[in-house]
Amino acid sequence: MKPPSSLQTSEFDSSDEEPIEDEQTPIQISWLPLSQVNCSQFLGLCALPGCKFKNVRRNIQKDTEELKSYGIQDIFVFCTRGELSKYRVPNLLDLYHQYGIITHHHPIPDGGTPDIASCCEIMEELAICLKNNRKTLIHCYGGLGRSCLAACLLLYLSDTVSPQQAIDSLRDLRGSGAIQTIKRQRERERGAETQAEAEAGSMQGARRGTRSRVSRITPWAAGGAKPLHHWGCP
Repeated sequence: MKPPSSLQTSEFDSSDEEPIEDEQTPIQISWLPLSQVNCSQFLGLCALPGCKFKNVRRNIQKDTEELKSYGIQDIFVFCTRGELSKYRVPNLLDLYHQYGIITHHHPIPDGGTPDIASCCEIMEELAICLKNNRKTLIHCYGGLGRSCLAACLLLYLSDTVSPQQAIDSLRDLRGSGAIQTIKRQRERERGAETQAEAEAGSMQGARRGTRSRVSRITPWAAGGAKPLHHWGCP
């Protein structure tokens, strides 16, 4: 399915290059094993399918057909609608639907971090997909920032993986560029300090529940000091 002709050449095309042929290479998906969090599933991560930006010329139809052929059942999309237009895939969510792929759209501005409530919602939906053995993929624009952040958080919430272990797992999988924006790095550093202080002073008994889970999300989320009012975060 080709985008409407009115969208093929528009103000969102940020490339000054002459049109070139679409890439024919298969879309690259990295599969994160979740065995370290006692899950037999794998979580897929990739860059934006169908993207047309600068020297990247993916074919939206071909990429979506490949995702379907891989058995992908659920896709989490972290790009904003503005980004989807900018990268020439404004109809991507509709196309996923046409191919019978369930789409979970959680827009996060590029370079930003989700708030705690959004983190909990994303993690809850991911957990449901994986628990039901659904083949699941997550992507943003490059598959390095927001996607890796979500995957790290999924590992971290298991209570068996440290922040650095989670980050190392994603960098081993996606390369050293994973989770490298300055803003996220500063959030992580501040969060690590907050986490250490909280764990040193708050555990007098064996009680662990919503408060401990929120304390694990807090370092990774924007506005980390805000309280959590979201039923979906156990």
